[in-house]
Amino acid sequence: MRIDIAQAPQASTARFIARLAAPDAMPEGIEPVLAAGAKVARFAGKSGQIHEGFVERGGEVVRVALVGIGDTNGSGRLGSLEKAGAALTARYLTSGESALTIDLAGSGLTGAETAAFLLGMRLRGWRHDAYRTKLPDDQKVTLTSVTVINAAADTAAEWARESAVADGVEFTRELVTEPGNVIYPESFVARCEARLAGTGLVMRVLGEDELRTLGMGALLGVSQGSPRPPRVLAIVWNGGAPGGKPMAFVGKGVTFDTGGISLKPPAGMEDMKWDMGGAGAVAGAMLAIAGRKARANVVGICGLVENMPDGHAQRPGDVVTTMSGQTVEVINTDAEGRLVLCDALTWVQKEYAPSAIVDLATLTGAIIATLGNEYGGIFSNDDGLAAKIQAAGTTCGERLWRLPMGPAYDKMIDSPIADMKNMGSKYAGSITAAQFLQRFVNKGTPWAHLDIAGMVWADKAGATWDKGATGYGVRLIDRYVRDNCES
Repeated sequence: MRIDIAQAPQASTARFIARLAAPDAMPEGIEPVLAAGAKVARFAGKSGQIHEGFVERGGEVVRVALVGIGDTNGSGRLGSLEKAGAALTARYLTSGESALTIDLAGSGLTGAETAAFLLGMRLRGWRHDAYRTKLPDDQKVTLTSVTVINAAADTAAEWARESAVADGVEFTRELVTEPGNVIYPESFVARCEARLAGTGLVMRVLGEDELRTLGMGALLGVSQGSPRPPRVLAIVWNGGAPGGKPMAFVGKGVTFDTGGISLKPPAGMEDMKWDMGGAGAVAGAMLAIAGRKARANVVGICGLVENMPDGHAQRPGDVVTTMSGQTVEVINTDAEGRLVLCDALTWVQKEYAPSAIVDLATLTGAIIATLGNEYGGIFSNDDGLAAKIQAAGTTCGERLWRLPMGPAYDKMIDSPIADMKNMGSKYAGSITAAQFLQRFVNKGTPWAHLDIAGMVWADKAGATWDKGATGYGVRLIDRYVRDNCES
């Protein structure tokens, strides 16, 4: 969806117009018949509420949508505006209308508030119809152009920043949505190279031979059952002080997860194309950060493998040696994400010496059992870092709930024949996974692990996404960088 901001105040001559309405307040200049119709329909300006009518202007019939924006005076005003914008898109995306004019005359919205409304519109308008060859006409996207008139003077600049975030979210959704025969380690890298070209981001790719030389036995063990070779992708943005330590984000990128020899049940296995949601979020966030030219040094790492069960596959009971030198007894080959992440964590510390690390992973089904699809889980060795990430999530609507860690849980992954096992008992599965990862974080390095298994894919539409990939993690990373890393 293309969104343009008119540079000068103007009168609308469009035949499809949206006007924004606060609770119990009609936009200025609205025809009495439209206002009366809204009252009869119990339109009260609540966020996301829409009333539509037709009026005659200059001899032409004009379609007018009144969009409720809710209370814009409280702390949740930006979220309310996002919801309103998303509701407008959801209503008219396949309506047959191709162009919409949003007239903000008299709305009083600031540039940042208007940008929030437009971000909601743009995010709700993303669809992936590339493989739908027989889509009925009334289900095809028609609304492709939005023009905003009579906006505040700073709107264009504010929207430029938020549209960069929308670019990142859409890229992540694209990566997560594509099937496993389209996105695998090599093609994930190729897709990133094509999309991120010209942004100022610097990319570095480690192939299988380099990973072997580096001693990434855990990551390589996961990939050895697949004909698709693994990759580690580093995406670097140097927008801060020259030579300053970067903030690091590390994403789990299991492009398809069968469970390996510990095979998953067939029902629902098709969903495991999104087991690279953490890596997808990192790639999208780096695009957003570069797109708005963030004044920070940031590195994104994507550990990319496919977990398959052929005759070369890793077996339960195998012992692998990680890049850190620590050994792992593989109890369950379906606990593979932590094996990918542990080597990626070791490498990013040795290669980039980051100021702090946040990893994002669709790591455990246990986190869904604990938190459902309402929150991602956060585990951390640093209270300050955890609080800042949670605050960023609250601000952008990608919420996190902190769970405990401690020595009692750590004992649950001790192995009788190696330094550790890759999983504990059937209890506290998300916590023991975090305890495993913590063993690969250098002492004194602030670190947080985000288990987002319940957040990257939705079985039903939400406020700002359709059914499918949500793009979760991009806005969270971007907001954290904005609030804590920029000079």
